Amino acid sequence: MKIDFEKQDLLDAINIALKAVPSRTTMTILECIMIDARGDTILFTTNDTELGIETTVKGRIIEGGSIAVEAKFFADIARKMPEGTIHFQSDENYRITITSGSALFHIQGQDGEDFPFIPEIEKNICLELSQLTLRDMIRQTIFSTADGESNKIMSGELFEVRDNVLRLIALDGHRIAIRRVELASECDNIRSVIPGKTLAEIGRILNGGIEDMVQVYFEDSYVMFEFDRTIVVSRLIDGDYFDVDRMIAPNYTTKVKLDKNMFLNCIDRATLMTRESDRKPIILEIGEDIMKVRIQSIAGSLNDSLEIEKEGQDMKIAFNPKFFLDALRAIDDESITLYLINQKAPCTIRDEANSYLYLLLPVNFVDM
Repeated sequence: MKIDFEKQDLLDAINIALKAVPSRTTMTILECIMIDARGDTILFTTNDTELGIETTVKGRIIEGGSIAVEAKFFADIARKMPEGTIHFQSDENYRITITSGSALFHIQGQDGEDFPFIPEIEKNICLELSQLTLRDMIRQTIFSTADGESNKIMSGELFEVRDNVLRLIALDGHRIAIRRVELASECDNIRSVIPGKTLAEIGRILNGGIEDMVQVYFEDSYVMFEFDRTIVVSRLIDGDYFDVDRMIAPNYTTKVKLDKNMFLNCIDRATLMTRESDRKPIILEIGEDIMKVRIQSIAGSLNDSLEIEKEGQDMKIAFNPKFFLDALRAIDDESITLYLINQKAPCTIRDEANSYLYLLLPVNFVDM
């Protein structure tokens, strides 16, 4: 095999492929990038058996072939190479020579015969949306997934299409995040749970162009994302997702509208008073035109206040400040609206168009 790459093209492809290389595995072949050069196409493939990535690489094929190369080692070499053209060559014993300028590396590759290629997905059930939209939807929900140790289905997000409306839903037992968008093209109804890891990596790969599209295809056990010169295939999470709509109360007794950035900055200041071992809640005291914000911990205390527009009853309620920060940072609007029932019931943050919704469970507190 002989291939010439421009350094940046090679790095771009490696950085995409690395996202499906496991950090720990007993199968050394999974630590590799499979390089396949046939005809006029160069493919880099990685697969951790749950998530697989195949990306087409720009380059010039002088002599075709295939070989597996240790991914992180290959990435480090490519990054350290001089700018310009990188020459990649392998022989029948899988010895690899990589040269650029005066730099020359000799490393050992592997036969790719045992490499687990990603499954082929029939392109039947499909939806299409812009990379910008999908990237934003992932960014605005992914933080509400759980780590999967207690409940695997919470480690994924519900990818639901109903009546041509796409919803991404994540929950971890303490909060819910929902993003909703109407699709421009017709799509069958879908209800599948995609691993949070898959969506997080896709969010990092997408370029975010509003004119650049991503196609999503579903089979019984797999989902495939196709965009630019890359496909990502992931196993779906088995099981029935929660009926989230039943968890969201339609009524409220208190409605508060306020400036998002001022609220965000206020809570951010409050987190200076928190420590991992001393998880003190932030207390919101909602009055007629003012909302007082208080926190007291071993480190000290903070008292602050914000101007608000309030409808309904006064209220005193407490939350984990991190959960509020995550939600506020995900919202792009300048102002937000909180909907509350009582100090034991969840707080809902949503816009009038229902394009987003965040539900946060309150915590018990002792008023000082």
